[in-house]
Amino acid sequence: MAHLTPSLLSMLGLNATGDLGPLSIYKSQRHKLVFYPRVPALNPPSALQKVNRSKWRIAAMQWTGLPEATRQLWETASKRACLKVTGYNLWIYYATTLDRRTIQTIENQSGIDLLP
Repeated sequence: MAHLTPSLLSMLGLNATGDLGPLSIYKSQRHKLVFYPRVPALNPPSALQKVNRSKWRIAAMQWTGLPEATRQLWETASKRACLKVTGYNLWIYYATTLDRRTIQTIENQSGIDLLP
């Protein structure tokens, strides 16, 4: 494993760590990015991992099932409330946590009704 200078990534403003395509990337103790070929997991996913992945998958499918106008409301509410997340991210948060109070706060800040 060789330390590579991530000049192209830095010029693009990326701080890449984790899996990116066929590579895995981490930051060494000397703050250099280390690239190596991505390898498959040694152990199968746990039951809890399967449950959580399923929850996220269902939330994403629900988002695509929403009418375009409703999705646009979530995007607009996110922008009006000056959030650093998209409407999709906000929906995924709500769909996976069912945190109505947070969404109601965003509704109040944006002036847009998101929940029935």
